[in-house]
Amino acid sequence: AEFVGAGKTPGLQVWRIENLDLKPVPKALHGSFYTGDAYLLLFTTSAPSYNIHMWLGDECSQDESGAVAIFATQLDDFLGGGPVQYREVQNFESNTLVGYFRSGIKYQKGGVASGFQHVVTNDMNVKRLLHIKGRRAIRATEVDMSWSNFNKGDCFIIDLGKDVYQWCGSQCNRFERLKASQVAIDIRDNERNGRAKLHMVEEGEEPAAVIEALGPKSTIAPGTDDEKVDTSNRKKGISDASGAMKVSAVAPSSPFKQAMLSAEECYILDNGVDRNIFVWKGPKANMSERKAAMSAGQQFIKDKGYSNKTQIQVLPAGAETTLFKQFFIDWKDKDETTGPSKAYTIGRIAKVEQVPFDASTLHSDKAMAAQHGMVDDGKGKVQIWRVENGAMAPVDPSAYGHFYGGDCYLILYSYRLGGREQHIIYTWQGLRCSQDELAASAFLTVKLDDSMGGSPVQVRVTQGQEPPHLMSLFAGKPMIIHSGGTSSKGGQSQTSSTRLFHIRQSSSRATRAVEVSRASASSLNTNDVFVLKSPKAVFVWRGMGASDEEMAAAKHVVGFLGGSAAQVSERKEPDDFWSALGGKKDYQTSKSLQNVVRLPRLFGCSNKTGRLVEEVPGDFNQSDLATDDVMILDTWDQIFLWVGNDANAVERNGAPKIAKDYVDSDPSGRRGLPITTIKQGAEPPTFAGWFQAWDPKMWETDPLARTAGDLICFSLLSFTAVHFCSEDDTTLSSLSFSTVCLFVIMSYKF
Repeated sequence: AEFVGAGKTPGLQVWRIENLDLKPVPKALHGSFYTGDAYLLLFTTSAPSYNIHMWLGDECSQDESGAVAIFATQLDDFLGGGPVQYREVQNFESNTLVGYFRSGIKYQKGGVASGFQHVVTNDMNVKRLLHIKGRRAIRATEVDMSWSNFNKGDCFIIDLGKDVYQWCGSQCNRFERLKASQVAIDIRDNERNGRAKLHMVEEGEEPAAVIEALGPKSTIAPGTDDEKVDTSNRKKGISDASGAMKVSAVAPSSPFKQAMLSAEECYILDNGVDRNIFVWKGPKANMSERKAAMSAGQQFIKDKGYSNKTQIQVLPAGAETTLFKQFFIDWKDKDETTGPSKAYTIGRIAKVEQVPFDASTLHSDKAMAAQHGMVDDGKGKVQIWRVENGAMAPVDPSAYGHFYGGDCYLILYSYRLGGREQHIIYTWQGLRCSQDELAASAFLTVKLDDSMGGSPVQVRVTQGQEPPHLMSLFAGKPMIIHSGGTSSKGGQSQTSSTRLFHIRQSSSRATRAVEVSRASASSLNTNDVFVLKSPKAVFVWRGMGASDEEMAAAKHVVGFLGGSAAQVSERKEPDDFWSALGGKKDYQTSKSLQNVVRLPRLFGCSNKTGRLVEEVPGDFNQSDLATDDVMILDTWDQIFLWVGNDANAVERNGAPKIAKDYVDSDPSGRRGLPITTIKQGAEPPTFAGWFQAWDPKMWETDPLARTAGDLICFSLLSFTAVHFCSEDDTTLSSLSFSTVCLFVIMSYKF
């Protein structure tokens, strides 16, 4: 019965095996796994194409692991045999699965047999300790509530229900603290519906509540390295699984040739030394072989003596992943993109459907939409208030969708689900809002939540990090973000005489128009649409890889700016267009952006853990560039080495060799590809263009300080709202931010 709605809409669906049956996991708890259970996950893109994941906890039973394998096979059949299948094991998940959960994966003790259920409640009777590991792929593992599990090199979360403490060891670095705070915020927003208070705790400064929960503090162990990765052997093999699923070697090592794969057979590509193998299903292989593909992979792991943590990917012909194709020196897809006017996408097995070109469809297998959860199509009731003088000032509905960087806003979204009215409060904070407005937005969010009986889900949104669902609330119009200023009457700052808006469509097909901080030709991007307003004219510039939906969104931006717009195509720009931008300059013109066949990949190079090179899972953004590391960006026809200002000498000196070895060892033959080294703060447009709405001023504000400020503002202001404001108080207009904080500090001291 659970398959009836499976794969009907884009996004992520998660089921747990309970009494050998499938039970859905609530969206708010996606990414949280009980170690004694097995799970089935389905990710659907808008193409549609599908990924099926079987997740096995370390303590799940044989019956549960067998049941999830059967359900995965049945779901594959139900979806026509076209999905890519993954076998995932706790602590060794694929980057594909980890990418669905940018706030990290949480492992909880127990399972069905212990009576633990996935239920979203406001129950504050929680007491657990989470050990946070990972700089790129974040994992939070529940451990015993004991000081003996702490170490100086990591972050831990002491979850006491109403209060969530992020404990930072004296040896952990800034980036690890930032990632741990994402887990803490996720617990507050999703597991507690925004009603827990967050606290930052440094080693040696533990408050009484933490000591009471954990007992007298003992000696803290020194930091430990992450798991070491075996790089001694990198040979791969390919085997033919034919007939009665007998396995025979076809080629002993890579690089392989695509002609080795016969359409009548199934094959195993052995990459076991890297803890993953691939099972490729030929389109003409008999049905029994195709259905037995996953079990054949599991048997192959046993026969080879590989770790039972080895990942397995089952790939039907036509749905091969980038990782699989890189082992072939001559791989060519059946119907590759023919240019900016046409694109092809995989539908059912061995069938390629031609569809109108749409940039979002090219990116539709990304994980960002799944992370944020599209609760509906955005057609519910929307109410928006601007934070003004400590109060909620209603925004005129005609201005819905416009957000100014100098403001904070509260967006109340109401929709019906299962016959009941549900609510979400989005608190949007501009990057140039004042501390008083930031504080007031926290207070007013709590007050609005309380007025509705504590039922809404609260989501804090920082300018530039808008989730797709928020972007979809404006009746088909784009979300327009102004770089600064305010929408309050009489309070607007003078806008620049020349303005440039960058329009891009998200993976959920919602569009966002972001005002670029400085109108310059270097901000253009061949994959997108831009609206340029100068004192003399308005232009709509279409890059060669832009979509029709992005052009439609540009009309709304022009309607707001006023005037009649001239349409300009890339490479056919008139002189007055370049003149308005201050002259011609280099910008992002990568052919890969116009014709995305291979998605870009971002890696971190760090000697701070045992894993020297680690890929950033899922969709990456500018905040994934760790300032204390060296990063490698692979855009297929370009390789970039990005050097963070705080990277140490070992990383700076060793990363170029890693990048060269990475390119030279690629079986698809990219040896000799130029490698460009750039430094933080001096990024050229050819690099910055891979990150939407690149902000050159991002690092002027410490991201950790801003996150810590978010924790402090929302936690302390929630406390203040409860203890200092009676029902007669209507605004914070009489209280400055410093006064509120003083009250809180005094009360804590008292």
